[in-house]
Parts: sequence; C-alpha cells; structure tokens
Amino acid sequence: MIAFPSPNFSDRRGGALPSLIVIHYTAMASCAEARARLCAPEHEVSAHWLLSEAGQAEALVPEALRAWHAGVGAWAGITDVNSHSIGIELANTGSQPFPEPQMAALEDLLRGIMARWQIAPQGVIGHSDMAPLRKSDPGARFDWRRLARQGLSIWPADVAAAPAEAFLPALRCFGYPEAPPEALLTAFRLRFRPTARGPLDSIDAGMACALARRFAVDDAPVPA
Repeated sequence: MIAFPSPNFSDRRGGALPSLIVIHYTAMASCAEARARLCAPEHEVSAHWLLSEAGQAEALVPEALRAWHAGVGAWAGITDVNSHSIGIELANTGSQPFPEPQMAALEDLLRGIMARWQIAPQGVIGHSDMAPLRKSDPGARFDWRRLARQGLSIWPADVAAAPAEAFLPALRCFGYPEAPPEALLTAFRLRFRPTARGPLDSIDAGMACALARRFAVDDAPVPA
C-alpha cells in the first residue's frame, strides 16, 4: 500500500459511519493520470482508494473521512452517499477488462474494509447503482459474480420468472433510487445481466425479486 494524500475530503456529516462501498472505474488513460486528478484541489474529486492495473493499492483519503467520489444519487434511502460510503477507484478506461492482479487486490481490499466497518455484502455497490441517470461504472466488464461467490457482494439465487410489473418495486425494495424505468433497467443489467438486450422481461423481474427477498431494506415491502 502506498499513500498519495488527496486534499479533497471533509468530515462525514452527522457522525455517519460507512455502511456502503462504491466501486468506480477512473475512465482515464492511466493510473498516474487518475491519481493526479483525484489529488488536485481544483478538481474537487477524490476517493479513499485507487487500485492500479497491476494491483497496487493507493490510499488517497483516510477511511474515517468523507471522500468526494459519489456525487448526486442515492442507495437504500441514503442520499448523502459520500458521508456513508468508502469509494474505490479502479484504474480502467471503461472499455478494458479488469486485470487479474487488480481484481485480486480489490478482493483483499474489500475484505479489510468490510471487516473494519462491518459492511454487509449488499452494501458493496457500483457507481451506476446509486446514480443510474449519470453513471455506468464499473460497467459491463466488471465481474460482480466473482465477488459474490466470495461473500464480497451479492448475486440473485433461486431465480424464477416474475411478471414485468414486479421489477421496479423489487428494485426499490433492495436499494435502487427513484429514476426513469429505462435508466433503472440499464443500471440493473450492467450489473446482473450485462449481455441482455431488448425490453424488460420476466428474467429481469425474477432476478430483481430474488434479490429483494434476500436483501430488502428495512421496512421495504418484499415482493411475493
């Protein structure tokens, strides 16, 4: 681990503690270029961690503080995501596979963060999950299922076809924010069905309902 302190941080508001981890890609040509931007005061952006393509973990903002990585969005009713999350940037242009050393380093980093802050697997989300109108990272090439197999994220189990009208209520049940249906479908498929095309179908709805039954936010109505 190497430290490259960024000046772009503040205190977490209202005494919040991290309950989410937001995964991003940098969308820049190199890790060095991304680091320069995340550490430049004039850009007013940062993350807690930056992972290079070779798997080098770079600490930019202490985890106890509020990095400026998430922007406008929400997850599971949380609207100030920066105050409630830890942000991890993966050096990637957005069109490349994520190299094995980088994925292995991410897994190690996630295990440590989740243990330190008692974050559940359902708290590990993508930038596109919390900001479906604005963001697409970490994108269709990111292997969420690999993380889920190790208890580092979630994946739908016991999926059965469900009516299309169950899709949006199910998404809201386990965390997705209010957004137009087409934006929510795109975000959901980026994470759980990256090869799917066409209109919403019973498989999308079935996967969403399976997730809602297992990971419903407190007091959310669970689909039958």
